[in-house]
Amino acid sequence: MIVATVCGVKGLGVRGWLLLGLITVVVLTSTGVWNPFPAVWDWVDRSQPISEPDLVWQQRVGGTPKSVTIAGDTVIVEQRTRVEARSLATGTQLWERKADWSAVAGGDRDPVVAVGKLLVKGYELLDPGTGVVRRRDGDAVAVWTYRNAILDVRCVEPTDCTLSAWDPRGTQPLWTAFLPGVHSGLLADNPDLLGSRRLTTPRIDGGVAGPESVPPLLGFPVDGRVHVVDTATGRVLQNVQPGREERLAVIGGRLLRITATSRDGTCYFTVAAHDPATGQEVWRRTGLNLRTADYAGCVQREDPQGARNVLIGVGPDGREAVIDGYDGRLLQVGADGEKLLAVDDRYAVVRSADKRSLLGRELSVDRTRWTRAAGGKSGAALTPYAAVIAEEKPSRLIAVDPRTGRELAVLRTSANALAVGPTGMIIGEGREIGYVRWGAGATVPPPPPDEGDLPGPNPGSTWQPPSDEGSCGPKRELCD
Repeated sequence: MIVATVCGVKGLGVRGWLLLGLITVVVLTSTGVWNPFPAVWDWVDRSQPISEPDLVWQQRVGGTPKSVTIAGDTVIVEQRTRVEARSLATGTQLWERKADWSAVAGGDRDPVVAVGKLLVKGYELLDPGTGVVRRRDGDAVAVWTYRNAILDVRCVEPTDCTLSAWDPRGTQPLWTAFLPGVHSGLLADNPDLLGSRRLTTPRIDGGVAGPESVPPLLGFPVDGRVHVVDTATGRVLQNVQPGREERLAVIGGRLLRITATSRDGTCYFTVAAHDPATGQEVWRRTGLNLRTADYAGCVQREDPQGARNVLIGVGPDGREAVIDGYDGRLLQVGADGEKLLAVDDRYAVVRSADKRSLLGRELSVDRTRWTRAAGGKSGAALTPYAAVIAEEKPSRLIAVDPRTGRELAVLRTSANALAVGPTGMIIGEGREIGYVRWGAGATVPPPPPDEGDLPGPNPGSTWQPPSDEGSCGPKRELCD
């Protein structure tokens, strides 16, 4: 009997042994003696490092992030139906809540998180460290978040709206202004205004720099007209109807009238900047293409390219230039064949004509500060704390000091750059996000100062004349 049983077991073969093992595991699991499945699943689901060298921390979030922002000592991750906060130091989750949209306002010392639901009026301001509600609004139909202010608008009727400005952590509005309407419908966070559109590049998120300071003037499109609002006082300075061949933009404290005329089989461009307080023309440039028109009859459907208070234009000779939106000065003119990859008020990153190197230039003095080898498909973005470079073959993310070109971090990774802060950068791939700290001994440029009150250069009054001090920016906007 025993001999027969042993012989039967020996004759099971490989498949028989596998079946016997599976039956044994199922019996042990069902009786609670031993359950190997959680450990097996943890092994299968284990996250692989998304960067070399490894990151300070790497975490898997609940869904693919829509946006990631560094807010003080926390990381705010916006997903499709919820928002969560994680510790910048460890990556551990601090809180989570349901929300259709979120946006960060405030600077490094006083950040807040605005959250809301689509097609529902109102929003809440949360403390990024605890998720506690600091302020609640039940009537706003749109919210704009900045480094030093929050703007919201509420409408009693479609043609009767009130725009309000708030300190990020304030409880009373700084000012209110009347607007005869806004875009139709509920607009959630940061709907488009008539300003500039940034240069973009693959693998670097468009919001990598975080919230910016509120511009001195904002242009609100309402029923085909443009209402220009002074963000220091709340005064509506202009109510302008664009001409048939015009596009209006509010940049650098000026109202720009951009004209594109089709003639002789080409487009002829003229840019005229006006002081919104007086209506007077303050500068004009002819033949400057701000890339606002498409190829069908010179119809202008796009905002001009630029960032903050500067514009990017193409001259009649095909060379790219950076223009001061306030006074029309040429801050930088590229050589033939060079390509602008990123620009802000202080610096520009340019690809050389031979596509073999990247050049870092300081706009206030129009000179090259640093040069580094790069491939022809490299991209770049500028933030207050670092210039981020994305390279292919090999795939890398590099952060450098925008003034000196000194390397702050070099990562061999196919992940995307999602957010940059004063001490490091968040990268992500799929649901995985991680934090890299700037290298030991690395220094970063000082961020723009946090303004206490509503801001910034006020057209015609507090703007300073051009300065040779590169650290202060073209108009000393980072110092005064």
